[in-house]
Amino acid sequence: MITSIIAAIGENRELGKNKQLLWHISEDLKHFKQITQNHPVIMGRTTFESIGKPLPNRTNIIVTHNANYQYIYSSNSALPNEKLSMNSSQPAKQVSNNKTIIVHSLEEAINLGKQHDQQEIFIIGGGQIYKQAIKVTDKLYLTIVHGNFDADTFFPDYSAFNKVIKKEELKTPKYDLTFFELEKS
Repeated sequence: MITSIIAAIGENRELGKNKQLLWHISEDLKHFKQITQNHPVIMGRTTFESIGKPLPNRTNIIVTHNANYQYIYSSNSALPNEKLSMNSSQPAKQVSNNKTIIVHSLEEAINLGKQHDQQEIFIIGGGQIYKQAIKVTDKLYLTIVHGNFDADTFFPDYSAFNKVIKKEELKTPKYDLTFFELEKS
């Protein structure tokens, strides 16, 4: 079982500003979808809310410290108006049609992810989740967006991941990108 992080960051590890991603680059979004599809994805509550809905074709595991967190499904979902509310004394609950699970720790999220996929699980953000997860991660999928960007959230130090498995460069109309797959040596 591989625990991986996937992120798009600037050259100085810039990640986001005002609880939003710095970029919306279609080539990077396609890359993200191709890599994470059909695997569990783990994200913090703020990241989940910024996306606005569960990612399709993936088990979405949301980490929150708020024991009373509720997610209300939209009218487009399989379970309209159903509320999922967890308190810390309850085990994680899955809504099977929507493949959305709410948990209260990264450790619990990783354990549940492993139950749903025997190959690879992906941690997709945000900044606080990345800081916790970098210590227990086996592999990084990083998109480096070349340039310097104004940010208030940064990706943690990843210098321990110095074995390059794959490197691919791409020029888009707006940005130059480098896709990396990295492991610890």
